[in-house]
Amino acid sequence: MGRKSLAIVTDLAEPDQISVMVDKTMDQFGQIDILINNSGIEGPITPVSNMDLAGWNHTLAVNLTGAMLSAKQVLNQSMIPRKKGAIVNISSIAGRKGMATRSPYNATKFAMIGLTQSLAFELGGLGIRVNCIAPGMVEGDRIDRVINSMSKGLGLTYEEAVAMINSRVALGRMVKPGEIAALAVFLSSDKAGGITGQTINCCGGMEMH
Repeated sequence: MGRKSLAIVTDLAEPDQISVMVDKTMDQFGQIDILINNSGIEGPITPVSNMDLAGWNHTLAVNLTGAMLSAKQVLNQSMIPRKKGAIVNISSIAGRKGMATRSPYNATKFAMIGLTQSLAFELGGLGIRVNCIAPGMVEGDRIDRVINSMSKGLGLTYEEAVAMINSRVALGRMVKPGEIAALAVFLSSDKAGGITGQTINCCGGMEMH
């Protein structure tokens, strides 16, 4: 496509690595116009009564604190001085409704919505917009692993578990990765110039608020 890219392997649970990531990006391109905070791990899947503190803290570090620190670095190095930019945080419909045994993941995804709103108020006067996407079940290897694990626990086949999930979705299917990407591109573009502080579900109608 004639575009330039730069891949930087980064552990977002390590603040120093985030600084290196942003420094290298600035050295290569000179500015950062758009930040998509799309990091996420599943975290421990267990009741709070059995919660492993190290697993809890690591989930928060990657899913939430890493996004905050990435925003901090990008804002200070490029967006605030230029008074221009767009940030899109990726939450989940798990940030809309809690689930048993998923408290670390749920907590981080609820928090991403709050972080989005706080940043939108902080940065609106500088012309920097911050929005959030709450995907539902997205086709791919990750959701296949989740469904396989869930189906075994429920005594269902993989196909039966997929049918059960899709029966709760207005479109009757999972969303595609490209549909999430298209929404992120829109929210990052000038066409969304009047939108900030919002969380938009992209879940096929699994949640409607």
